[in-house]
Amino acid sequence: MTAAAEKQLATFIAAFTPAVASTAKKARKKLQGILPGASELVYDNYNALAIGYAPGEKTSEAIVSLAIYPSWIRLFFLQHGPSIPDPRKRLEGSANRVRSVRLESADTLDDAEVRALIGHALQLAMRPIDATAKSRLIIKSVSAKQRPRRPT
Repeated sequence: MTAAAEKQLATFIAAFTPAVASTAKKARKKLQGILPGASELVYDNYNALAIGYAPGEKTSEAIVSLAIYPSWIRLFFLQHGPSIPDPRKRLEGSANRVRSVRLESADTLDDAEVRALIGHALQLAMRPIDATAKSRLIIKSVSAKQRPRRPT
């Protein structure tokens, strides 16, 4: 991971409230531990800051994504959301491919049910993440126009 990309991502995260920024940093660190070898694909979009976790540089191969909004953070399951076994109905959404879980805190990622959802997403992934690969941080895009990163 390049120092320049890390610095740029830190700047993106710092635009949020201290509470949201802290949760985002902790959640990112946890996901790095859960998904060793994953490339982190960063999109500073109009609505949210998104960090996708993929086996390589292709956005279409991202398996999960951390989406940081002004007042909350969600973990999106991007490829096979409706197919992921979810006996406790933790996944939200009705799109054809995507489901998500709201992270009340970064510790939500330690929840056994959420870990199981991530595990199932990895099993269903169109291309697996090579846990022995070197992780990379790639800034994919930055939108010129953005909604405020702090609640108004």
